Amino acid sequence: MLKHYAAIYAEFWRNGLIREMGFKANFIMWIIVELLWFALQLTFVSVLFLHTESIGSWTKWEVVMLYGASHFIQQLFTAFFLTNCVQVSEHIRTGKLDFLLLLPASTRFLLSLRHVDFGSFVNAASAVAVMAVAAGKLGLAPTVAQVAGFLALVAIGLLIHYSLMFALACVSFWSVRAQGIVWGYYNLFNIARQPDEAFRGLFRAVFTFVLPMLLVSNVPARVLADKMRSPLDLLLLAAMGAACFGVSQVFWRVSVRRYTSASS
Repeated sequence: MLKHYAAIYAEFWRNGLIREMGFKANFIMWIIVELLWFALQLTFVSVLFLHTESIGSWTKWEVVMLYGASHFIQQLFTAFFLTNCVQVSEHIRTGKLDFLLLLPASTRFLLSLRHVDFGSFVNAASAVAVMAVAAGKLGLAPTVAQVAGFLALVAIGLLIHYSLMFALACVSFWSVRAQGIVWGYYNLFNIARQPDEAFRGLFRAVFTFVLPMLLVSNVPARVLADKMRSPLDLLLLAAMGAACFGVSQVFWRVSVRRYTSASS
């Protein structure tokens, strides 16, 4: 079974690469746009720290590392999941979901991983470069365990973002078009770039326990920056990952049961 799905996913990658190379100008343009946007975000950090020395306990280069970690997670999410989640409503509206339901593979697997955005991998590499520069400025030399822990936490963060966005995309089974909701969630990624200590009260609670944007980027960045306050943060992120995926799976099953095809 695992070999079967690996072969399907490898075919997705091959088709995606062929598609990207067929539109090279568009491929390069979007890489440049994302790099310029990332540079603008880093410029904002530089301007911000002209007026303050720290945000809570976060110094300038620790915030730069946080921005790098957040951008890394966002670009990986874009590479693997964004286009797929956005297209769920179109599959439902046009009846393409009928075809996917008949294929000898998990429909959720096909919906979630069918398209790969290769340009986002290039932009994720730029985030790694920024994190490396920040680590050098801070005099840090992350150990293999820290890097492995960071990557594991990034994977959990991706699971959280994917689960929540996929669940929101399933609203299309009721409203047909849900791209606005999906893109609205994606725009909240900008909150993840900020240090959690910059927020207080209800806002921080919501974006920690309901939509865990602050957890997704802050916890991995703390591991690299050697700023972990408590292992409870790691456990909370892992628990939120499991909970979000469980909720999305239940919502998916409830949603697909009411699907009657576009032609009925």
